[in-house]
Amino acid sequence: MLFQIVADLFRDRELTGWLKTLWFLLLAFIPVLTALVYLITRGKGMAIRQEVRAQQAVAGAETYISEVAGASPAQQISEAKELLDSGTITGSEFDALKAKALA
Repeated sequence: MLFQIVADLFRDRELTGWLKTLWFLLLAFIPVLTALVYLITRGKGMAIRQEVRAQQAVAGAETYISEVAGASPAQQISEAKELLDSGTITGSEFDALKAKALA
């Protein structure tokens, strides 16, 4: 629990450096009492900061996955059909792209 409190102190952008130092020193010399007081006074904010951080991690992972995954087979076939309709590719090229997308 002490490590979570210390991590929360470093993550909190609302506290000034002096207050962070004070909390850290109190945690070092009177850990149990200070941890209890910290959780009572700042526990709700600590939970909110952890929730926001978790949501940011999920959003980042989803963004990364969508960037890496590429287009779905249906999207690839649709794009190939548009190219075929515009005359950019031939029917055999369309069939090859379609087979590649479905493979």
